[in-house]
Amino acid sequence: MTDEPDETEQAKADRAAQPERPEPTDDLVETHHSLATPAGELRYTATAGRVVLREEHLEDGTFGGYRPKAEMFVTSYTLDGADPATRPVTFAFNGGPGSASVWLHLGLLGPRRVVMGDAGNLLPPPWGLADNPETLLAHSDLVFIDPVTTGYSRVVEGGKAAEYHGFQRDLESVGALIRLWTSRHGRWLSPKFLAGESYGTIRASALADHLQSRYGLFPNGIMLISSVIDMATIRFTEGNDQPTALYLPTYAALAHYHGLHGDRSLEEVRAEAETLAERDYPWALARGGRLGADERADLVRRVAAVTGLSEGYVSRAGLRIEHQRFFRELLRDRGQVIGRLDGRFVGWEADDAGEKPSADPSNVAIHGPYAAAFNHYVRQELGYGNDLPYEILTSRVQPWSYAEFEGRAVSISSMLGQAMRHNPHLRVHVACGYYDGATPYFAAEHAFAHLEIPEQLRTNIEMRYYEAGHMMYVHEPSRLRQSADLAAFVRG
Repeated sequence: MTDEPDETEQAKADRAAQPERPEPTDDLVETHHSLATPAGELRYTATAGRVVLREEHLEDGTFGGYRPKAEMFVTSYTLDGADPATRPVTFAFNGGPGSASVWLHLGLLGPRRVVMGDAGNLLPPPWGLADNPETLLAHSDLVFIDPVTTGYSRVVEGGKAAEYHGFQRDLESVGALIRLWTSRHGRWLSPKFLAGESYGTIRASALADHLQSRYGLFPNGIMLISSVIDMATIRFTEGNDQPTALYLPTYAALAHYHGLHGDRSLEEVRAEAETLAERDYPWALARGGRLGADERADLVRRVAAVTGLSEGYVSRAGLRIEHQRFFRELLRDRGQVIGRLDGRFVGWEADDAGEKPSADPSNVAIHGPYAAAFNHYVRQELGYGNDLPYEILTSRVQPWSYAEFEGRAVSISSMLGQAMRHNPHLRVHVACGYYDGATPYFAAEHAFAHLEIPEQLRTNIEMRYYEAGHMMYVHEPSRLRQSADLAAFVRG
């Protein structure tokens, strides 16, 4: 009778018996283009494809090689003939978690952009593409990154995708790709910027600290579009009154947009809501059952006046207006719901008595045009073919792990504060949409006001506002102004 091999030996034997998988390789495709801009013609090289991400493997303290772990899809644009020593480069991504970089790529920053119309004037399928003379490429090379499981990015065969579906591993993988691209293209001495949208602002802010401490790669600036750096400011959870107050100015702006404030200006309405949200409203919420009847009646009246909701609804809600309920309630008498990402968009429900929207009308309106545009563009213009579905916004990354924040709110304020203290030249651009119901502008103001940095570094932060939503570039006047604002920030 022979001894049975232990599990470790058996596993090694099973692995040795398996046929070797082919080593994954980069599948980058390079094309050349030109674009007419107000400053003159841009001649540039586009490179699209998947880059193999490898990691050092240690087993029992022994180096086991540099093993492939994931294949990450990247689209980069570099200006022909530019001096890499002075030419900036911007690394851009969206959020989700679960979003590809297509929104910033084809909505705002890239040399081509989606043509889809806007709220109240949407174009029919199949939509289209147009040149983007306002592209940031006129001022910076661009690198668009799709995190693992988004876009065409996947783990290697035999890998576990869930390993990358969380704050820390996402941060490490995107950071490793930025380091790799910088090294391969000889750009360590180029000015470098990070641009993130939505959850991408958490990623970009944390990356500024991670890149500096892990690789000694110090960015010149970060662009935070539709920003959230402290989730406690936007998550309606038991015992947390912050979002209730911080959403109030956004509710007021949306009520104004939909005609519920008469001939008052947006500025006047916002100012009233901001004053209420700064002082009396959070005080009243903190009082809870200790709030007197007359005080409560006064707050009900004032909250109803700025939000466009009825006093009866505000009273029944206990003065606490949850955002999804607001999107459903505001235009209930018209039989409509408003969007979360962009409250200018409206839609309809099968059940007019529902408590919350069953879908976001703004997401529904935006998703199709961007999916059609990218799937055409990547194949027909960039010459990259892949039979995988391009995951524009996927739930396959859920559940997303925030294990590093167990027992506390998800906030990277301390990481951003440290990055700025360690790199006093780091500048921060924060872009907010007044009609953004996902990352409200007043919550961003609150979070940055509480950033732990010395007073002299506060001038490194600039805030910009647009009469639009989460993807503010869907609104053409905002897109033009935002393009100019970002160009000025990069030129800095």
